[in-house]
Amino acid sequence: MKENILVEHLAYDTAKAEVITESAGEGQPKNVYMKGIFIQGGLRNHNGRVYPVNEIRKAVESLNESIRQDSGVLGECDHPQELQIHLDRVSHKITEMWMDGANGYGKLQVLPTPCGEIVRTLLQSGIKLGVSSRGSGNVDDNGEVSDFDMLTVDIVAKPSAPNAYPVPMYEAIMNRKHGYRTHELAEAVRHDKGAQQHLTKVLLNWVDELKLR
Repeated sequence: MKENILVEHLAYDTAKAEVITESAGEGQPKNVYMKGIFIQGGLRNHNGRVYPVNEIRKAVESLNESIRQDSGVLGECDHPQELQIHLDRVSHKITEMWMDGANGYGKLQVLPTPCGEIVRTLLQSGIKLGVSSRGSGNVDDNGEVSDFDMLTVDIVAKPSAPNAYPVPMYEAIMNRKHGYRTHELAEAVRHDKGAQQHLTKVLLNWVDELKLR
């Protein structure tokens, strides 16, 4: 067996979708969270790999220990094919994980970084985002994973594996400054894929400009 970098995308489950509001304190913008299945165990995923439930459980316990020690585990907007966290791409921090049946569930908080603002705006515009676990482990000839070490969970645009998608939890934007105009923009792009792509391109260009300043 050979140790590999293991990246697994998690797919959207419409039955789990809901909006939850959480206050960040008086006079402060309310926090944006995503919550749901972060990694699935006991089934063969679209990459042909199977994560035994005991491997998922150990990985969740290990990540929770890192969360306790570091007050959260950082993740990126989209993900690289390596095991390094790039600070200029950080968009969120994982605040907790737990087991429910065969699956590892989690909750992440979107941070006010340039990439985090992209995630926040996309969620508020009604665009569905997925998550992607990133770690290392051994894979045998049957695709079964062992010695799994989960580094983090990233936010991605196009998830692929079955029955898992984090629930977006964000504030009522009408309470924010220019909230009505933001709401109008969100409604305008909600069902227009061309407008969604344009908005994403504009936001990415904005982030690139910030990096050059």
